[in-house]
Amino acid sequence: MNFQQLRSVREAIRKGFNLTEAADVLCTSQSGVSRQLRELEEELGVSIFERYGKRLTGLTAPGRDIARIIERILVEKDNLKDAADEYLGFASGRLTVASTHAQSRYRLPKAVAAFREAFPNVKLALHQTSPAQIVEMVRDGRADLGFATESLSKQSDFALFQAYTWWHRVVVPVGHPLTEIDNPSLVDIAGYPIITYEEGMTGRGRINQAFYDQGVTPNIVLTAIDSDVIKTYVELGMGIGIVAEMAYNAERDIGIICLKQENLIPPNIASIAVRRGTFLRGYTIAFIQTLIPDLSNDAIRAAVEGSSGVA
Repeated sequence: MNFQQLRSVREAIRKGFNLTEAADVLCTSQSGVSRQLRELEEELGVSIFERYGKRLTGLTAPGRDIARIIERILVEKDNLKDAADEYLGFASGRLTVASTHAQSRYRLPKAVAAFREAFPNVKLALHQTSPAQIVEMVRDGRADLGFATESLSKQSDFALFQAYTWWHRVVVPVGHPLTEIDNPSLVDIAGYPIITYEEGMTGRGRINQAFYDQGVTPNIVLTAIDSDVIKTYVELGMGIGIVAEMAYNAERDIGIICLKQENLIPPNIASIAVRRGTFLRGYTIAFIQTLIPDLSNDAIRAAVEGSSGVA
């Protein structure tokens, strides 16, 4: 048994049992990956993969258990190197953060600037993507940290750090009739075309639920993943917008107005996620603390290594 065999199993699963794609990641041939898988199965005495002819179609029952063990082994292998570097005092490495557009655009810039100043020898990679993709990237180790509002809290294999609470705001073009109403209700807002986030993005589920709780259906005519795109079309008069509060800047967004309103839509909590069992380099902890300054080193490590996974 060797690490190449274990990596072959992991990549075969990650690539949807496509051995050609797995081979590309592993810088080898399809036949080489197939051989590694067969040799491991022969050594273990069980079939890890279900097959149709020569093609992999899924995992067997023992294969599902074996895959989880392999993932833990490979995580611990990475942890060994990280731990050695940490104790040798190497303040260098790579930190990959997967984040939604809202967090990347409005919350991360100051944190990234502070981190780069403190750790100039650490290569920082930011991946802007969807909440669902953030979950997958953190889970399979392609991202060290995930930063989002949606999806993260539902993952039992993540340690979760609550960063801040934010609200949605309604923005309208200058001169829109809703500006004449004090504290417009969701019923008032539902009377107009609405531009907001795509399903699964930036608290969209809470937006939908807030309208449904009032017994009205929002007339959503356009969706986007990017707050700036939403504001652009609002300014063009194509509808009113519902955006994350941090996306609105009165000095910059001169063509639109944020309505005076009570908190019509329940608040959202943006969180940072780390896969449980990960060895945290000092610079990883420091990055988390740029976003959550009151969080101690011990609290972060306890959440990653403990049972609650929430801090």
